[in-house]
Amino acid sequence: MKYNVIVFVLSLGLLLNCSSSKTTATPTQIAALDQLVYSKSFVIESDWALPQSTNTMMALQNAGFFSAGDSASRISLSGNPNELRLDNENVSSQLPFFGEVQSTSGYNGSDNSINFDGTIKNYRVVKNDNSSYTIRFDARSHSENFDVIIHLFPNLRSEIILKGAKRFPIRYTGTVSSISEEN
Repeated sequence: MKYNVIVFVLSLGLLLNCSSSKTTATPTQIAALDQLVYSKSFVIESDWALPQSTNTMMALQNAGFFSAGDSASRISLSGNPNELRLDNENVSSQLPFFGEVQSTSGYNGSDNSINFDGTIKNYRVVKNDNSSYTIRFDARSHSENFDVIIHLFPNLRSEIILKGAKRFPIRYTGTVSSISEEN
C-alpha cells in the first residue's frame, strides 16, 4: 500500500512537471518573428554546431581532439565567427563544418567551411502551430549544392540544418536578428 502511494505521488509529480514546462510565446514575440520572416532580411549567428556522430567523429573524440566541453556531436562556436545572412533573394554564409566529407571539396583544403553567396532557389516558408517558422531553400557554394532548412522560434532562437551533396548533414543552433539590428 505504501509503495503504491509513493509511485502514485511520483507519477503525479512527473505529469504536473511535464505539463508545466510548456512555454507559450507572447503576442509581441510572435509579431516580431512574423515581421522578421516576412521581411526576408535577417542574420543568424550560431552558438553550437551539431555534426552527425559517426564512427570517425567518435574516434576523434576518443583521441582527445575536441576542446573541453565539446563532443563528437556538439561543438561550441563561441569565439568562432559564423553567420547565415538572408537579404531578400540573396543568401550568404560563413559556417565552419565539422563532420565527414564524402569527396574532396577543393585543393589544399580550400573549401572546408560552408560558404555560399548568391541567390536562393525554391524558397518556401511554413508557419507551424507553435508560431515558429520552417524556411527551406536551395543554395550553392563554390563546389556544392545545399538543401537549407531553417527553424525560427518566437524567442528568436534558431536551428539551421544543412544537407550537402558531398558532406554529412550538420545542424547549428543559435539566434536570429534583423540585419538592421546587427549594425
